[in-house]
Amino acid sequence: MVSIDAAQRRARLGSRHRLAPGARGGDPVEVARSLVVLHATDPATVFLSVGARTEGLTPAAVERALYDERALVRMLAMRRTMFVAPTELLPVLQSSTCDALAHKQRRAYGRYIEQADVVDGDVASWLAEVEAETHAALLTRGAATGAQLSKDVPRLRTQVDPAPGKSYSKPTSITTWVLVILGAEGRIVRGRPNGSWTSSQYTWAPVETWLPQGFSPLPSEQARVELVRQWLYAFGPAPVTDLKWWTGWTLGEVRKALAHLDITEVDLDGVPGIALTDDLAPVPEPEPWAALLPALDPTPMGWQSRDWFLGPHAPALFDRNGNIGPTVWADGRIVGGWAQRGDGEIVTRLLDDVGADTEKLIAAEIDRTTNWFGDVRAIPRFRTPLQRELTA
Repeated sequence: MVSIDAAQRRARLGSRHRLAPGARGGDPVEVARSLVVLHATDPATVFLSVGARTEGLTPAAVERALYDERALVRMLAMRRTMFVAPTELLPVLQSSTCDALAHKQRRAYGRYIEQADVVDGDVASWLAEVEAETHAALLTRGAATGAQLSKDVPRLRTQVDPAPGKSYSKPTSITTWVLVILGAEGRIVRGRPNGSWTSSQYTWAPVETWLPQGFSPLPSEQARVELVRQWLYAFGPAPVTDLKWWTGWTLGEVRKALAHLDITEVDLDGVPGIALTDDLAPVPEPEPWAALLPALDPTPMGWQSRDWFLGPHAPALFDRNGNIGPTVWADGRIVGGWAQRGDGEIVTRLLDDVGADTEKLIAAEIDRTTNWFGDVRAIPRFRTPLQRELTA
């Protein structure tokens, strides 16, 4: 069995995730392709992830790719998580993941509506009518917020309590539910937000006008195979359990996709893993590098088993729900955390002894990150113990 140790995995991470100086990308789309997709639960993550992997760009370059060129698109996909994906990947994500997600969410929201007993007649038919009315209203407007659409489609204001009798539950309108379903189906997309690049107050646009060229769906099996192939190149070699976690699919779906690829079993320091058979040659170790990656960056969120780059630092850098905060990296390992204070200062705390040369590289990354933020201030949506301590 081929053995691939942690040092080689870290070398691949530095080069393929465009974190080493000689591997940095030239534009946001190139960066996204290198990571398959960019994690986007926190809007600022997308911009900071690109900033950490490019030279000479500003947040305006990411906005152009998202909202002017539309070479990137924001969407719910794996694990019902928000991502920003290269637009050409849409057919793969839609057929492999999003169609099933739309079906699942429609069933879940339909049950809530049925339990609330706020609809006369068949709930599924009623919900389909509301979806169609919402899409039609958006086609008329061209772009709109959820609040604007709820004025055009009164039934969007229907109030439903999803967990009656629970202390944490309260009635909510179905506006967001309908928009989530339409988005997961690929009928509408999240457009330019109101506010800065840290804002999550998105407008919505119909896919017909946002992407007038459209996209052709793929058979779901073919789409899954392609998504697995791309993940393995970006994040492999890795245990099958990491791939299952990242995709959010069943183990059967993962194995079925793998059966269509030329895969080799490998030993990862005693842990069984897999790699593409044509990707077993060692990757040269890149030049020494450091990086400041944002909360929920796609690199640390690309694997479920993280000991080989995280070490013992999870309690300080993750919240209770498994969300990672801002991290300091050196040569493929997490060596600390960072935060932005209210006055804009970037502060770090190293959790490992990295040496004077690496500290200089980290200092340069602090300067780059400070320049990227400019006058913008961003608090991570999910705050971790170390991030809280650094901003106290």
